[in-house]
Amino acid sequence: MTVAAEFSPSKLDRTASFYIAGHKGLVGSALWRHLQREGFSNLIGRSSSELDLKNREAVFDFFATTKPRHVVLAAAKVGGILANNSYPVDFLSDNLRIQLNVLDAAREHGVDRLLFLGSSCIYPKFAEQPIREDSLLTGHLEPTNDAYAIAKIAGIMHIQAIRRQYGLPWISAMPTNLYGPGDNFSPTGSHVLPALIRRYDEAAKSGKETVSNWGTGSPRREFLHVDDMAAACLHLLENYDGPAQVNVGTGTDVTIRELAGMVAEAVGYKGEIEWDVSKPDGTPRKLLDVSKLTSSGWSASIPLEEGIRQTVSWYRDNISAVRA
Repeated sequence: MTVAAEFSPSKLDRTASFYIAGHKGLVGSALWRHLQREGFSNLIGRSSSELDLKNREAVFDFFATTKPRHVVLAAAKVGGILANNSYPVDFLSDNLRIQLNVLDAAREHGVDRLLFLGSSCIYPKFAEQPIREDSLLTGHLEPTNDAYAIAKIAGIMHIQAIRRQYGLPWISAMPTNLYGPGDNFSPTGSHVLPALIRRYDEAAKSGKETVSNWGTGSPRREFLHVDDMAAACLHLLENYDGPAQVNVGTGTDVTIRELAGMVAEAVGYKGEIEWDVSKPDGTPRKLLDVSKLTSSGWSASIPLEEGIRQTVSWYRDNISAVRA
């Protein structure tokens, strides 16, 4: 067993090789933009067509060739309630393989600093609100996305095991619901906010009189703009070291009904809003306790209404090329 020397987080070398796994995705693309603005000059990215992270041999060959010094693992198979509930094997298998391959290859090839990104769905369905980091593994998961959650929990445990066995200063962050440029706007595979944006934008353009949404509209959710998430990633890499995952969010939430109203206003939809109560609501509330993050000196800066307007504008400007 090789244990690294004692580590103290500090400003990262802007010339060091920095691999963003999933750099074309929602978080990865935002992180790429943020790092470029911050002066990083040696960013490394591969699309899924260039490098299949489920292919272990290919991943190890990639790390052997590129030898990244820093890594953010933002690549994952993701989706909303319908996708997670319909394809649990895919979400479990694909994410476990991606994580194992990247984390094992990173350790094998001497990555100094690594950030693993999970999801707030790792926490119990009925966790005390706001959800603290120590709520992990204290209760039953939300059944509609338990397979994805288990994969992400395994990733957290992998990071903690790496720290114990090898002493490497690798860390984990658990973002709340993310949105923004580069999101997936598929009507069947997207998360709630981009799905609402697409649904209401289409309704506004077609003059549709009513829009129907899943559930009762009563669940409460927290939303973080992806540009804020990117800034938080770099902040954690430069300011945090510890075995526990760090929650990343805003510390405030809204009901899905309130969210739908914000989206309708942002796109200019004037029709009626209906709720299909035969469809599942999911977890009743999911608000993260972000005191650990704020105590380290970082907090979100983009208000939800402003972020939604920006995302609607981006969606309309890129509608022919969005993931849909």
